[in-house]
Amino acid sequence: MLVIGITGSVGTGKTTVARMFAELGAKVLDADALIHEALEPNQRAWRQLVKRFGPAILNADQTINRSRLAAIIFNDEQQRRDIEALLHPYVRRRMGEAIRRLRRSGRVRAVVLDVPLLIETGTHRSVDLVVVVTAPARVQRRRLRSKFGWSDREIQARSRAQWDVSAKVALADAVIDNANGVEATRTQVERLWNSLERPKRLRRRRSLTSRH
Repeated sequence: MLVIGITGSVGTGKTTVARMFAELGAKVLDADALIHEALEPNQRAWRQLVKRFGPAILNADQTINRSRLAAIIFNDEQQRRDIEALLHPYVRRRMGEAIRRLRRSGRVRAVVLDVPLLIETGTHRSVDLVVVVTAPARVQRRRLRSKFGWSDREIQARSRAQWDVSAKVALADAVIDNANGVEATRTQVERLWNSLERPKRLRRRRSLTSRH
């Protein structure tokens, strides 16, 4: 079973590409979904965040208001790093558990990790193939304004929290250009997926499932 890590920059379309891999038969593990899980009321991370920032970050139903939390952490680098240090070990542990289960089942050809900070956190060293999704900055901005209503300032704050996409491309095994429409992107994904059927020498990496 191959472990494929998908990353890029904010607004490049990582989740779209991950969904295309899922349509081809891959199992997708979504880091953002795991963060949502970690932030559910009364979970350890939830309690620590409420203790640190107070009830102002909560919605009426006691869930964390992620927009309010983002306004704090994306304007304070140290706060952001502290929150990442709290959440990332949880995400890595849950992904490792899922990979072990899938590997034991023997029914999945590939698992895709949709992880925005795949390279920043060093998780790229734990996968068989690093796929970086790219798109021009103007396309990223347009998508983010349309999807989230973010201002240029908000987009810049989130972009600064990640490596420049060119630095990620330098470490990629494959690059998907997601600038020219869904079908052009799908063609690239299918081509990459089909190439995995042929014997291929993969770089040796320390497994995410390692217990060390």
